[in-house]
Amino acid sequence: MSDHHIKRLLVLRHAKSDYPLGVVDHERPLASRGEREAPLAGRWMVEHGLIPDYILCSDALRTRATCAWVGSELGEKGPTPYLDSRIYGAGPSRLLSIINETPETVGTLLVIGHMPTVQELSMRLASVDSSEDAVMDMATRYPTLGLTVMEIEKPWAELDGRDARITHFEVPRPGRG
Repeated sequence: MSDHHIKRLLVLRHAKSDYPLGVVDHERPLASRGEREAPLAGRWMVEHGLIPDYILCSDALRTRATCAWVGSELGEKGPTPYLDSRIYGAGPSRLLSIINETPETVGTLLVIGHMPTVQELSMRLASVDSSEDAVMDMATRYPTLGLTVMEIEKPWAELDGRDARITHFEVPRPGRG
């Protein structure tokens, strides 16, 4: 396999969640707005030909629910997500080490996680030839359903810092497209 095979890393923050009384953070559900908007992230991926081969998802309820809505848009092309309990509460270095375990056969990886880690990881990976607009948007604010799209030419195991080219930062919302 050529070293110049471009892979894609998609880093998605979960959709808008609710804060019901007496519910521990890990088990917080999506808000109704989150349920309405989450499928739009999957639709955006389909429209841009970015169907993940592999999905790494935090095992928190709000990330699992986001993942299910995204998956509903990916349809049969979408893979079965892998729920990784290490992602919840992981900092950017820990999340990167989890991404480093990705099999080389994976061409497009989707990671669904939490703030501030999704933003910190994306910042850490952004290479100098990234889209300046995308990096500025992502660095300024990383709202719910914020999606960073990166191109990578190294093996997953060698991904470290400044070696992913950010091509898009998208926040799918109704009526935007």
